[in-house]
Formats: sequence, structure tokens, C-alpha cells
Amino acid sequence: MNIGLWIVQGILCVLFLGSGGMKVFAYRKYKEGVGRGLSFSKGLVMFIGISELAGALGLILPMASGVAPMLTPLAAAGLGIIMLLATGYHLKRKEPVSMTIVLLVLSAFVALGRGLS
Repeated sequence: MNIGLWIVQGILCVLFLGSGGMKVFAYRKYKEGVGRGLSFSKGLVMFIGISELAGALGLILPMASGVAPMLTPLAAAGLGIIMLLATGYHLKRKEPVSMTIVLLVLSAFVALGRGLS
């Protein structure tokens, strides 16, 4: 179970680092590509990106370093909340939600598996 949790944490970390990094460090490219037609302000997109970056780091660093490991399930729960809100937003716009649901389920798996129950 521990190995499976680490694998899922690594996958989530890479995906959220990419997603958050694109929103924060390459906003213009994000807005022209994936974020085309997005109705959010630049500030809100940056906030979401920073939250995703912090959550991605929170999935790995606390458990790997042994410093405040209780932050890992909290980070996973926070990312799950972001994905829950993203799912609602995409449903409202009649867009596909399969990826956000998968990320929500994986985040919940880590949150529960690492002790948030």
C-alpha cells in the first residue's frame, strides 16, 4: 500500500507541478492554449496555480523529509477540493470532466491512505 501511495503521490505531483507551473510561470501561453476562453481573472488563475504548486510540493516533501508528515494528507485534500471545484466549473461549461474526476479520486486516495479519515 505504501508503494502504491508513493506512486500516486509522484504522479499527482508531476501533474500539478505542470499545471500550476503553466498557470503561474507561462500565463500568456496558458491563456492562448488550454485556458482559451477562460472567464477567470489573471489574479484568480495565478492563485489557483500557486495553490496547485504548493499542493504538489506538499504531496512529497513532508513525507519524504519526515518534517510535519501530517501535511501530506492535507495537501492531497486541498488538491481534491480544487479538482471538485474544477469539475463543477467544467460541467457548467459542458466540457469533459474525466481528468478532473480522476485527479479528484487519486487525491482522495492519498488523503485517506496517508491518514486523513
